[in-house]
Amino acid sequence: MDHFLYRDGILHAEDVALPEIAAAVGTPFYCYSTATLERHFRLFQEALNPLPNLVCFAMKSNSNQAVLRTLANLGAGMDVVSGGEYLRAKAAGVPGDRIVFSGVGKTRAEMRQALAGGIRQFNVESEPELMALSEIADGLGLTAPIAIRVNPDVDAKTHEKIATGKSENKFGIPIARAREVYALAASLPGIEVVGIDVHIGSQLTDLEPFHQAYAKVAELTSVLRAEGHDIRRLDLGGGLGIPYERSNSAPPLPLEYGQLIKDTLGHLDCEIEIEPGRLISGNAGILVSEVIYVKEGEGRDFLILDAAMNDLMRPSLYGAHHDIVPVVEPAAAAETRGFDVVGPVCETGDTFAKQRALPHLSPGDLVAFRSAGAYGAVMASEYNTRPLVPEVLVKGDQFAVIRPRPTFDEIINRDTIPSWL
Repeated sequence: MDHFLYRDGILHAEDVALPEIAAAVGTPFYCYSTATLERHFRLFQEALNPLPNLVCFAMKSNSNQAVLRTLANLGAGMDVVSGGEYLRAKAAGVPGDRIVFSGVGKTRAEMRQALAGGIRQFNVESEPELMALSEIADGLGLTAPIAIRVNPDVDAKTHEKIATGKSENKFGIPIARAREVYALAASLPGIEVVGIDVHIGSQLTDLEPFHQAYAKVAELTSVLRAEGHDIRRLDLGGGLGIPYERSNSAPPLPLEYGQLIKDTLGHLDCEIEIEPGRLISGNAGILVSEVIYVKEGEGRDFLILDAAMNDLMRPSLYGAHHDIVPVVEPAAAAETRGFDVVGPVCETGDTFAKQRALPHLSPGDLVAFRSAGAYGAVMASEYNTRPLVPEVLVKGDQFAVIRPRPTFDEIINRDTIPSWL
């Protein structure tokens, strides 16, 4: 569910008409709904109760500080994968003891930064990382709480570029080697083992891969405890998918996911950490764009928008689907025809959809890309010297620009010309 609905024939974000925002900030722009963000976060909390838990928002999906503050005010933790994300989380008011640091390539500088600023745990992904973290923590006279990310070799049956739990993926330590790596961790200075971490991929639409992975984690927990390790937290990652195509069957609900966790792991008396990103922010955001031209080609028609692949990368990168809807509601019986929906960037890959059935549209009309709140603005670039688009947050009948569009002067003046030129 989201809060982008037609009212009196105009698409609204909560109680704000989208043309009102377009008139104020120009197009294209991202728009997020506070009510949707809050609702989706609470669904995960409710799904895990009464188990002790911390829902850590996966910041890589959407790292705008206003979005982070909205969730932090509800008690959210944050899952970060870089020093920059760590600083963003802190700037948004998230305390260090609610920040989990994930990722395969943490640098020594990032480790120092997080240890000095406070961290809930590091999710360690390799023995070299473990050794480096021990050295840094011991040198600072601090202790680094860790969970070791195990790779359960489970096929998440998702897109190959967002699968993370198979043996061929770069993430984690093979679960078959977990005992020896935990023994190493227990022997190192500056390291405190607190849990186990697992994450098998993103945009999962079936609970069975989760079931397979969590059953292996349950077995490993018992084995490690028998060997003297104090396993008190289980970080289960994220990955639950969203319905990008409204016509398709819906993925499992957070309530079903929570019940699976209770069934497979609830008996272990562990605090449960999960790291949803897409399901919290994905349907909480849209990208609004204006039609520049309607071009008739040979055998196909093109809808040319002012948004491009640099603004929304997912279709070009993954072949991902986003529903595209007119901001002015078409009549129920309006005829449709197939369009290739494209942007103005000089790349054939700057294509959002091929032969998408849409009603009649004219230059100046607005369209909205649904389910664009995750992996949208965070993956944007200034390719072709196109400014990053504004981000807007709506709450009820109010809206605020939470990241402005930079001017061309701001973009161009970042460059420095050497003295010899």
